[in-house]
Amino acid sequence: MKRLLQLIQDNHGTHRGWVRLLMAQWAFVGGRLAPWSQIRIPVVRRVVFVCLGNINRSAFADVLAQKLGAKTASFGLSTTTGMPAYEMAIRTAPLFDVTLHAHRATDMSDYQYQDGDLLAVMELRQVHKLLKRGFPAEAIVLLGHWSAPRRLHIHDPHTLSARYFVTCFAILDSAVRCLVQELREKKHPAVTQ
Repeated sequence: MKRLLQLIQDNHGTHRGWVRLLMAQWAFVGGRLAPWSQIRIPVVRRVVFVCLGNINRSAFADVLAQKLGAKTASFGLSTTTGMPAYEMAIRTAPLFDVTLHAHRATDMSDYQYQDGDLLAVMELRQVHKLLKRGFPAEAIVLLGHWSAPRRLHIHDPHTLSARYFVTCFAILDSAVRCLVQELREKKHPAVTQ
């Protein structure tokens, strides 16, 4: 039992993260996540990474995508604009050749949607929050759809173990690289050719 708990913590963050992943995977198999698993806007001009605090997941994804040649932005659904990245995120990012020292969070209230923004979220709950706030449904995708293997729920690593931070950033690294590659192959202006 102790070993199972450790595996869950290392790979999914918490028991809740594991359950949410299973529920999202099940919803995908049932076809309910199809709209959030494909790029539906005709021209992607910028990839906007979205999570809760914009100090871990979306911060890492934003900086990595920029490094890969993408035009990006990021914001948090509930954060304070100007907050630095979380210390554990700053310490983990260099394992993926990314630095978060200069990152500053942006709250959703300080983000301005632009035509051509692709909103890449970490969790299905975030899809629903964006829809409630009036963001266009066709502009929203689940970033974890592009990770290998597919992880349709990327649980928040905030205050969790160093091992889960590495797992989370590895999932994000895979997803961002695959998404940027797809945008490049389809010649979207969000990515330099």
